[in-house]
Amino acid sequence: MSKRDYYEILEVNRNAGETEIKKAYRKLALQYHPDKNPGDKAAEEKFKELTEAYAVLSDRQKRANYDQFGHAGVDGGGFSGGGFDFGGSPFEDIFGDIFGDIFGGGGARRSRGRRGDDLRFNLTISFEEAAFGKETKIQIPRRQPCQECSGSGARKGTTATTCGTCRGAGQVRYQQGFFSLTRPCPDCGGSGKVIKDPCSACHGEGQIKAKQTLSLKIPAGVETGSRLKLTGEGDAGSGGGPAGDLYVVLSVDEHPIFKREGQDVLCELPINFTQAALGAEFEVPTLEGKVRLKVPAGTQSGKVFRLNGKGIASLRGYGRGDQLVVVTVETPTQLTSRQKELLEEFARESGEDVNPLGKSFFDKVKELFE
Repeated sequence: MSKRDYYEILEVNRNAGETEIKKAYRKLALQYHPDKNPGDKAAEEKFKELTEAYAVLSDRQKRANYDQFGHAGVDGGGFSGGGFDFGGSPFEDIFGDIFGDIFGGGGARRSRGRRGDDLRFNLTISFEEAAFGKETKIQIPRRQPCQECSGSGARKGTTATTCGTCRGAGQVRYQQGFFSLTRPCPDCGGSGKVIKDPCSACHGEGQIKAKQTLSLKIPAGVETGSRLKLTGEGDAGSGGGPAGDLYVVLSVDEHPIFKREGQDVLCELPINFTQAALGAEFEVPTLEGKVRLKVPAGTQSGKVFRLNGKGIASLRGYGRGDQLVVVTVETPTQLTSRQKELLEEFARESGEDVNPLGKSFFDKVKELFE
């Protein structure tokens, strides 16, 4: 009986690229794999046919020979002695993907030595602590080795015994059609050990949940959303596996005076009309205490003064931002009769034009609409 065309088997065109061929094979192999079709001889034959086709078309040299000479140019399409020839071919990667889908991920891997889970801890700090950094202590609830049984899971004075099913290997071998596969032992979960007399403190798990106090160094310059990683401070691993990591996620409280923009700190300086007109000197708060700031005569509302180096340190460890002082000229809302008389007199002395900037604005408006 003559063999079918390999491109027809994989349902691809003759000019299909490597990615398209791999995708087509993976899709069809999952559909016809013997483990998904137990006892179905037709599916098993179809799977063999697909694998033979892919063995040729996934190899550039074999594909070139097949395109030129047909089946005679590849001498059996990549089979050797009735088995598959996986050496130097893409089968290692694609079969790993397929078995992962069929068996839930790497059936031949041993589950011994599982890594502990990563943990997250939310920590709120003040504005100043974010600006200058802080060393503090935090309490973390996490899983850690049971002290009663030293993490073995067995009652004190006893030990775990070797699993009789896998004989301590942690995995068992199955024959699936023409494949020989290994999977974690169902009786010991891949540990290779069975606990017959479990520890009363941890109930055989080898771990307990307890609070652990840790020292934490918060660097200067952090902000809301910054994440600090403490390697190995998460949940303990099992079966000799490493502990997970701890991630501390920071949230910075709002400040009653300051606001942050990058590395700069902003604050408002409210002054009255007289101070803006005549000029004055003020004590301005900063993150490190008060400083003197001279506001010159004629200062307008919205004027920004820069205090160099009074901002927040760079998280990368070099340089600091500035503090920006934004002047806000406050207009009085309740005037005495005498104050009104003085302002009216000021207006007359100014030629009814109290604000020169206002004249410039209205002149521009007049020019625009004339």
